[in-house]
Amino acid sequence: MQVITLSIVVPAFNEASGLAASLASIRGAATAFEARGWTWELIVCDNNSSDATAAIARDAGATVVFEPVNQISRARNTGAAEATGAWLVFVDADSHPSAALFADVAATIAGGACLAGGSTVSIDSPHWLAQALVRTWNGFSRMARLAAGSFIFCETRAFREAGGFSLELFASEEIELFRRLKRVARRAGRTIVILHRHPLRTSDRKARLYSTREIAIGLIKTLLTGGRTLKSRDECYAWYDGRRE
Repeated sequence: MQVITLSIVVPAFNEASGLAASLASIRGAATAFEARGWTWELIVCDNNSSDATAAIARDAGATVVFEPVNQISRARNTGAAEATGAWLVFVDADSHPSAALFADVAATIAGGACLAGGSTVSIDSPHWLAQALVRTWNGFSRMARLAAGSFIFCETRAFREAGGFSLELFASEEIELFRRLKRVARRAGRTIVILHRHPLRTSDRKARLYSTREIAIGLIKTLLTGGRTLKSRDECYAWYDGRRE
């Protein structure tokens, strides 16, 4: 039996309120890897937090690295640079993977054909717009084979060959990465997979903390500018203005 090594990377900016629960979920889910005799490590990238994020991560047994520039791409890349595993698993700090999802990841990796992938997502929210956006995204994600940034798994060698996450983008960097990973996969005769049997449970906080008007304006501006707003930290305020629980 082939023993796979994995590095689970969690980017975290002022996530003190929910990080412990998220890391506990990750540890519980990782029993699916342990059941196969695989080894894994947990890396949290503290993205210049002003709260107790780093201390909470250390208390949970994670290796903590620091990225001073507040940008999700940089945080993920900095965490990945510390990784020793043959596979990378990126999980956002407000997300809760299940053992069933990680078991599907393990089965996909063990199959040998997959180079990278992601999962559909679910949120516990009564907000109609949030639910509509999630349903739309899940359908598009599976059709286009583009992963949500909240959950990505990727062969480490392929991630580095693709060049990691773009430092030009402050949001939607995962979509741009997967476009490059698809080229790497084609050259290698490998596949990209979006898992869907056990969606990743992720926070609905954007729906709770931002008004429908704020969300709609952000989406419209991104569409009208052809995505140029994604290169501005100020325009991507929902990720960077520090609003949390």
